[in-house]
Amino acid sequence: MKVLKTRKKNVVTLDIGAFCAKETVLVNPIDNTVHQSQQLRSLTPYRCTYGYDVLVFVGYGLFVHCLSEQQIIALLSDRNITISQREIGFLGKKFIAYLAIAHQQAQQRLNQLMSHKGGYILHIDGTCEGGSPHLFTGMDGIAQIVLDNIKLPSEKAESIIPFLERIKKQYGNPVALVHDMGKGILSAVEVVFKGIPDFICHFHFLRDIGKDLYEAEYAKIRIRLTKHKIRTVLRAKAKALDSLMGNDTQLGTGLLECIAENQPNTIPAEKLAIVSSYVMIHWALDTTGQLEGYGFPFDCPHFIFYQRLKVLYKMVDTSGYNQFDKHFFNLWKPLNKIINDQQLRSAAKQIEKKMETFKQLRTALSITVSENKKGLNDDGDNNTNIKRIAQKVKRFRAQIMADPKLSQTDSYKKMIKQIDTYWEKLFADPITIETSNGQQVHIQPQRTNNILERFFRELKRRNRKRSGTISLNKRLKTMLTDTPLIKNLDKAEYMEAILDGNATLEERFEKIDYNMVLEKLNDEQKTYGKISPEMKKIIQRPDLPKKLASLFAT
Repeated sequence: MKVLKTRKKNVVTLDIGAFCAKETVLVNPIDNTVHQSQQLRSLTPYRCTYGYDVLVFVGYGLFVHCLSEQQIIALLSDRNITISQREIGFLGKKFIAYLAIAHQQAQQRLNQLMSHKGGYILHIDGTCEGGSPHLFTGMDGIAQIVLDNIKLPSEKAESIIPFLERIKKQYGNPVALVHDMGKGILSAVEVVFKGIPDFICHFHFLRDIGKDLYEAEYAKIRIRLTKHKIRTVLRAKAKALDSLMGNDTQLGTGLLECIAENQPNTIPAEKLAIVSSYVMIHWALDTTGQLEGYGFPFDCPHFIFYQRLKVLYKMVDTSGYNQFDKHFFNLWKPLNKIINDQQLRSAAKQIEKKMETFKQLRTALSITVSENKKGLNDDGDNNTNIKRIAQKVKRFRAQIMADPKLSQTDSYKKMIKQIDTYWEKLFADPITIETSNGQQVHIQPQRTNNILERFFRELKRRNRKRSGTISLNKRLKTMLTDTPLIKNLDKAEYMEAILDGNATLEERFEKIDYNMVLEKLNDEQKTYGKISPEMKKIIQRPDLPKKLASLFAT
């Protein structure tokens, strides 16, 4: 071996910090093979400054611990490492690219893992925000690991079919599928996984039923309340009453004692009217206590607000008495307009009946029942016998059909049609399959797609925490497609599969060709990335319209 050349390289690692590495490159004079320092390659990728340990530290900081770039800069500074915010963003993307390649190369081991569990149940769902592309994810409901991801311009079947075909090629046919009622997903599943047990998420089914049943009435209530500007009026009244109370903290304490402990009233009559009006206004505005956390149509805050306004009106309706209090009367006038609004009253009466019917269906399906207090984390009672649930829904359907008034109403007819259309996709007996060990396993498909719904909510929450912004439109556009793979990092079985005998992610990433990482990043930028530098130069030209007009003219 002879010395070909020596070169210096600036390297930054967690253990050492920043240092200058001097590398001696050797050449074999017999076959002219070049030999570089393997020790240096184990610290940092080729032509990269920051080591694998810094890369993994930044990746976990951004995507697992939801730290902002500034927080990571501060943590690295404590370890004598100086890094820019832009470099942290780039290292975060490289971390996802490395993870995606390791995931792809572990496909055979992941197949073995799922085969050992008896196969996989494919949950499919997508998320988007504003004008962002749809981020679609396929997840195994048994091992609860993300299998594949894609960004699509829409939820049309022709866009989803190639994605499902890719999953099928990588992992074979699933034991079953669970998804929402999107027409694109339904059509794509029918094409790619024809004959595979296919189930509709009970939560999505209920949500669509409720929307069809009383969305029109609910919209009417919202519009009429907005037209009366009653919230603005009440807040103004509360502010005026607040100034009348001043800093007298004893009023609140006194009223609380009177209500909670049934003590004699010691508050002066005028003060009692003020503090009572103040409290009741805020009670009417605060509808959160009656919400269940599922969103519309399970939660109807505008309808609850209307009901509370009726209670408030009864309390202040003192116009028939000579000794009415002026503070109460100031509330009576705007509330009287609400109570005498015939459109509002009619819509509220209709929605009340329909909400009771919807509650009966929720009870029959044994999901999103008010008593469990789980909100959007409700998976339904998977211990309940599916046949028993089907019988309850069948009795509910018969009850609606037996009532001529209901069965002939368009909204109820549409509800019955939905139940009939998706009946076979709603109810499933446990599926018996044989594992790779020859054991028979009984698998009950989850009744909801909540496993993915929760994941997308968590993904958005993490990004909002990092960025400090509510809208994720821009973030979803620039986010790497395989970012959802971070969900798998807390699964020991998954980590064992992708590490492939290595002790840490740093060691595993070292085995990956850095050219593959660059290629993946370049492909992602071409598809969903920023405008190229050449295009930017053209766009920034002040004479662009004139030049283009001249070009077309010639």
